Amino acid sequence: MPLSQFIAPVITAFVLVLATPVKADTVVEDMIARLGLKESATAARDISGWTPPKAVIIMANDPDRLAWYKEVVPDSVTLHPARNIQDATRIAAENADSITAVVGFCSPDLLRAGPNIHWMQLLFAGVAPCVTIPEVAQGDYVITNTQRISGPQIAEHVMAMVLYFSRGLDHYAAAQAEKKWARRAVPPNQLWALNTKTMLVAGLGGIGTQTARLANGLGMKVIATRNSSRKGPDYVDYVGLSDELHELATQADVIVNALPLTGATTGLFDADFFARMKSTALFINVGRGGSTVTEDLIAALENGDIAGAGLDVQDPEPTPADHPLWDAPNLLITPHISSFNGAGQEARLILFRENLRRYVSGDKMLSMVDIEKGY
Repeated sequence: MPLSQFIAPVITAFVLVLATPVKADTVVEDMIARLGLKESATAARDISGWTPPKAVIIMANDPDRLAWYKEVVPDSVTLHPARNIQDATRIAAENADSITAVVGFCSPDLLRAGPNIHWMQLLFAGVAPCVTIPEVAQGDYVITNTQRISGPQIAEHVMAMVLYFSRGLDHYAAAQAEKKWARRAVPPNQLWALNTKTMLVAGLGGIGTQTARLANGLGMKVIATRNSSRKGPDYVDYVGLSDELHELATQADVIVNALPLTGATTGLFDADFFARMKSTALFINVGRGGSTVTEDLIAALENGDIAGAGLDVQDPEPTPADHPLWDAPNLLITPHISSFNGAGQEARLILFRENLRRYVSGDKMLSMVDIEKGY
């Protein structure tokens, strides 16, 4: 199934779930501080291609929601509500001269229908489907995403996967299904004490930082890599650069992939990487499926080269029913749902509204994407 066919129903479901507007008195600055959202270095009005917007396409399916968005823009700006990418593309074609911004959507067809589009606010943190569109890669677009918005919840998902394996919950769940009182379904000496273990976080961004915080809170030693610098929070013992990943992998009991998908990270976690891991270590992927060579991961699990893996993202995705990934041993799969939660959805809408206000005013944007870097 093409990725676009998978994403479209997810977006539609997201819009329908969020039918009740968020209260307008939510303090934006608190959210920015709590999640560590970053402002762009340059104001929107100083970016090539910006002009005072006349019309914006915005993901909304409820009159109250639309009214909530209108509170932050002048009457001179028309907001066109769209339920899905098909709606957005049609509206862009019908208003090609006036549409300069889109909240919630990005596609090649949309950009062709709206040649004057300058800013796109993406629904998710992952930006590869948008920034790899030739028009985007070569043009003067402003792209913002939802980086850090779901970081706390995805970090909780990571730790749930770690505890699933470290406390043998897979074995005890199987025993329960057979109505067996199996106290030794896992030998006691094989159950972990997390305060004796080391976690390696690959990608110390929003998700990685939140994951490191929780792991540290459970007593784990945390080491990490990041592409930009060696700086990190106090609860990370060591921050290495991206070229130190393979060396640090030899030290870790849990490796968490929280990297974006770029040319440099595609296929990064391959047979050579898994061969460097401890045979008792776990691999957790909440970054992007394309960063892992699926066949190599399956082989590592089948050969016992690593102890287990938890995947919230996979390649391919959605995974076909006959794919060998489903039959790999010691593997926990969740269907790309680690970001699902009420709090994160509310924060996402607040970000949309705040960035709408900022763009229309020509101010600095939140969570701007570096198109060249791909994140």
